[in-house]
Amino acid sequence: MRKLKLYLDTSVLNFLFAEDVPELKKITEEFFEIVKIGKRFEVYISDVVINEITKTNDIIKRNGLLSIIEDYHLIRMPNYKDVEISKLAEIYIDKGIIPKVKIEDALHIAYAVVFEMDVLLSWNFKHLANIKKEKAVLLINLENGYNYPIRIVTPMEVDYEDGNDF
Repeated sequence: MRKLKLYLDTSVLNFLFAEDVPELKKITEEFFEIVKIGKRFEVYISDVVINEITKTNDIIKRNGLLSIIEDYHLIRMPNYKDVEISKLAEIYIDKGIIPKVKIEDALHIAYAVVFEMDVLLSWNFKHLANIKKEKAVLLINLENGYNYPIRIVTPMEVDYEDGNDF
């Protein structure tokens, strides 16, 4: 069975430190335990995730976030498609799918689409992980020649049991 290719936005890593929402933190911890086993998923991040982490003011949290990348063997995407990714992100903004001030969210989607991830995983319900955004993204993708059917969901929606995920 082919492993699902998952792209994690920064919120997924951040929720490992989310003491204010213990139930979502627990779900995130459970997700990372499955990631650690390494049988079901190939898990990717991009330079956008690294850049967002480096902006974290709390140095202990910043170092913790960076260690997650190494500890769980998250795969850093190459940046040779930066121009294509930037153009696609701008389309999401120009079409009003993602607000201009949330360029990182548009870039997360674009990375996941251009590199044909099966799933973009996020805890960002407002700008990413919701049905309305997913449908809008899929439509824009089709209009721009990206036919791979990406899903945009939360860690809660990934099936951890052996077998098919979607």
